[in-house]
Amino acid sequence: MRSSKMTSSSLVFLTAGLPDSVRRLEESGQFNEATQMIERILAENKGAPLILTSRLRWEPERLDRIRKDYSLSEEEAFRSIRTKIPDLRLEEFRRLVDEYLVDHREIDGQRRFFRNFVPNLMRDNPEAQRRAKDVGDASERANKLLHQHIDDIVSIGAGSGSQYAEPVRRKARMTLKVRHDIVPNGEVVRAWLPFPKMDPLQPEVRVLSSSPRDYVLSPEESPQRTICLEAEAAAGKELEFNVEYEYVARAFYSKLDPTKTGLDPGVGPKEEYISEELPHVAFTPYLRKVAEEVVSSERNQCQKAWRIYSWITKNVKYALVPEYSTIECISDYAARNLRGDCGVMALLFMTLCRISGVPARWQSGWYLNPIRQSPHDWAQFYAEPYGWLYADPSFGGHETSDERYHKFYFGSIDHFRLLANAGICSDFHPSKTHYRSDVVDNQRGEVEWRGGNVYLDGFTSELKVLSAESELPGQ
Repeated sequence: MRSSKMTSSSLVFLTAGLPDSVRRLEESGQFNEATQMIERILAENKGAPLILTSRLRWEPERLDRIRKDYSLSEEEAFRSIRTKIPDLRLEEFRRLVDEYLVDHREIDGQRRFFRNFVPNLMRDNPEAQRRAKDVGDASERANKLLHQHIDDIVSIGAGSGSQYAEPVRRKARMTLKVRHDIVPNGEVVRAWLPFPKMDPLQPEVRVLSSSPRDYVLSPEESPQRTICLEAEAAAGKELEFNVEYEYVARAFYSKLDPTKTGLDPGVGPKEEYISEELPHVAFTPYLRKVAEEVVSSERNQCQKAWRIYSWITKNVKYALVPEYSTIECISDYAARNLRGDCGVMALLFMTLCRISGVPARWQSGWYLNPIRQSPHDWAQFYAEPYGWLYADPSFGGHETSDERYHKFYFGSIDHFRLLANAGICSDFHPSKTHYRSDVVDNQRGEVEWRGGNVYLDGFTSELKVLSAESELPGQ
C-alpha cells in the first residue's frame, strides 16, 4: 500500500482533491473505512492521474498523523486540563466540549481530543483564564524583556541610521534523542538537525562540536540548512545526536516611510517570490478574493503589505494547530478558520502578498528569548527602495494594543532569533529518502533509517542556549 521509496520533499499532490467517497468517510471519522476505500480505488483505477494516485497513497499516512494529533481520550483530556484548572468538574469539561471550546473529533467510533487543546482553551476562554493557576508569569517577564529590547533597537536605529543593531554572540546546543524501541539493532540511523544560516541577520556562524563527530553540513546557500549525522542503533538503548555551534545574531530596524516606497518590486527579487509554491502558497479563487478585499485599490507596495499585515494581526487569532503535514493548504486553512500559529500566519501573509504582486518569502528557526524559547516562523517582503523587510504577524498580533510594538514587527525584527530556514518544502543536503515529519521546514529535526521515516513521536529534541554575550564595543 505505502511506497518504501518516498523521495519528495513536498506534498504538491495535496492539491488533488480526494474522491467524494473517501472525503465523506474521513469527515464522518471513519478512518479505517476510508483506508479500505482508498485501497479499492487504487486497485480498480490503474490509469488514474499520477497526482491523484500519489495523493491516495499518501492519505493513510496523513490519517495516521491525524490520529497522533488527536491522541487523547476523554479521561486523558480531562486530566490534562485539570493540571491548569484543578477544581474543574467533569460536567463543566463536557459542557466546554459541547460548546466546541475544546478541539476534538470522532475517529473510528471514539471521541478523541487534540493533544494541544489546553493552551488554545486558555487563550480562547476568559473563564478558563480566570480559574487557571500559575498562568502568565514567565510570559509577562519574557514580554517585558522583549519590549525593553525593542525600545533599545528603535532608539539606536533612530539615532544612528544603522539598520542592524544589538549584536549578540550566542552559543547553543541542539540534542536529538531517538527512542530505544524505534529502530532495530544494528540499523544505521540518519538525523538532520537544523543549523544556523549565514544571513545579514547572522553574519557569523561556526560549528563547535558534534556527536557523532563526523557530519555533513549543507551548503550555506541551502534554503533549509542542516547538519546531518549518522549512528548505529543498539538494542534497548536510546540513540543521541547533538551539535554545538555559535553564531552572531543581530536585530534589524527600518523606519518605513510609505511615501518613499515604489509602486512595483523593481529588479531585485526573483520571479519565484511572487509565484505559487504548492500546496501551501496557493492562489485559490477564495484567497484571491480575500487579497482583493484587503488590498483594495492600493498600488503602493509597502502599503499593500501593511494592509495585509494589519488585517491578519487583527483578524486571525493565534492558536496551536495540527501538524502541518496533515493540512492540505495552510494559507487557505488560515483564511477559512481565521486562526493559526506563527507559521500559519506567515504563510497566509506570504500568499496574500504574492497574489497582490508584493514579493514575499519565508524565514524560520527558533525564538530564543532568555526567559522563553520555542520554534518560530516569520516572513519577509520586498519594497523599493528598502529591499527585503521583515513581517512577523504572530508577534504583531500579540501587540495590537500597543501601536509601537505592533508597527515594529512590520519592517523590523528583534535579535532573539535563530534563522535556519529561508524557504518552504525544500530538499535537504544530503537528501532525505522518506517523507519528512514536517514537510514545511526543519526546526525540531528529522530522522530516518532504511525502513522509513521516524515520526515526531519517535524522538525528542531540545535546543539549549549555552551563552549569549553582547558584541557591542565595551560590553
